[in-house]
Amino acid sequence: MQTELLPVSPASLEMAGELIRSGALVGFPTETVYGLGANALDESAVKRIFEAKGRPGDNPLIVHISKVDQLAPLIAVEPSPAAKRLMDACWPGPMTLIFPKSNLVPSAVTAGLDTVAVRLPGHPAARALIDATRRPIAAPSANRSGRPSPTTAMHVLEDMDGRVPLILDGGPCEVGLESTVIDMTGEIPKVLRPGGITPRRIAELCGSAGVDDAVMRPLKEGEVARSPGMKYRHYAPTGALTIVQGEADAVTEAIRNLYDEALAEGKRPLILALDGHLPAYADRKALSLGDGAAGMARSIFARLREADDIGADAIFSEAVAADGLGLAVMNRLGRAAAFHIIEV
Repeated sequence: MQTELLPVSPASLEMAGELIRSGALVGFPTETVYGLGANALDESAVKRIFEAKGRPGDNPLIVHISKVDQLAPLIAVEPSPAAKRLMDACWPGPMTLIFPKSNLVPSAVTAGLDTVAVRLPGHPAARALIDATRRPIAAPSANRSGRPSPTTAMHVLEDMDGRVPLILDGGPCEVGLESTVIDMTGEIPKVLRPGGITPRRIAELCGSAGVDDAVMRPLKEGEVARSPGMKYRHYAPTGALTIVQGEADAVTEAIRNLYDEALAEGKRPLILALDGHLPAYADRKALSLGDGAAGMARSIFARLREADDIGADAIFSEAVAADGLGLAVMNRLGRAAAFHIIEV
C-alpha cells in the first residue's frame, strides 16, 4: 500500500472522509496527538486499526464526534448533570468521557467492555474530518503499539508508511499529550488517564473528582484496562528509560553518575533534562524537555523518538511534580519507563 501525506485542505478532507466511509484508515491531527481513524460503526474497519498498530485487542479505543448531539446514539444513558457541566466547559477539547455504551457501538471499539469512551476534539481539522466522514471516528494514537505517540505527521509516516492510504498533515500538535479520560459511570468523576484537563479543574466543575490509583502504576495481573493507555508499557523508546526524581541538585548529580557509568560500560547514554538544568550536564549528550510540565507535555514524545533516532540505549530523564499537568506528564513518562523510577 502506498501512503499519501497531504496537507489539510477541503479536498484532502473530502478524500479522507471517503476513505474512512469505505472502511480504510486515515492518520489525522488533533490538538493532543495524531490519531489513526476508522469508521467507529464498522467493526471490520475498527479491527484494521488493531492490525495496523499491532495493538492488543483488549485495549479500548476512543470514539470521536464533532458535535455534542452526536453523543446520544452512542451511549445507553442520559448524561449526568456533572457530565453536562464537563461537556459545556471542556468540549471541544482534550477530554474523553466514559459512559455505558449503546448497542450501536461495536464491541471491537470497546474491547468487549460495556462502556464507551467519547471525545469531541478541539482541533478544527479533526472535527472537519468527522463532518466529511459523516460518521463518528474511532481513533487511538497513530503510532505502532508501544511506541511514543506521534505529535507531527512525519511521526505518523515513520510508523504507518505502507499501512494506511492517507495521512493528513495539520502541523505539530498543540497539547502534545493524549486527552484526559474520565469515568462518568460512578457517582464521582474519576480520572483514568490524566491529561490537560486536570483533576482540580474537574473538581471545580463537578464538586469533586477522583483519580484512579493505576495512573502511576502498572495494572495488576487480571486487572481490566477500562481506558486506553492503562494496561501496557506505552510511549516507550527502544532504549531503557530510567526516571530520576528528587531535589534538583541531587537529581542532576545522580544522572551525571548514571550517564558516566553507562558510558564506561560501552552503552550509548542520553539525558532528558529541563532547559534550566542543561548546563549541569556539561558536555554529556542531553536533549531539552522544555520548561516545566507544559514544556515536557509538548516535547516528551518527540524527544523519546529522537532518542531512538540517535541510537540511545540508556536514557536518564528528569521528572516534574506529579500534580496538575505534571500528573499527565509523569503518567506518560512512567509508562514509557515501565515505572523504573529512582528516588534521590
